[in-house]
Amino acid sequence: MIELKVTLHIACCACDHPVSVTVRCAGKGLSTGARTVAAVTIPCPNCASINQIYFEPTGTVRAVTPYTAPRQLPEPSVN
Repeated sequence: MIELKVTLHIACCACDHPVSVTVRCAGKGLSTGARTVAAVTIPCPNCASINQIYFEPTGTVRAVTPYTAPRQLPEPSVN
């Protein structure tokens, strides 16, 4: 299994504070080629807003967006 450590440098979406994070990537998806994109959510140490980072295994950041949690589906009525 392939395993990489990648250091990412971004600016927070909410406050533009510089953020650096090192992530460990592992799995068979890393061997699929240069078009592989992974995603990780990282909280900003300055303002605590959560950033979602899309990046390549080479360390190239593709996009940084504010994280939005998935919405829960409402439960159907019993009646």
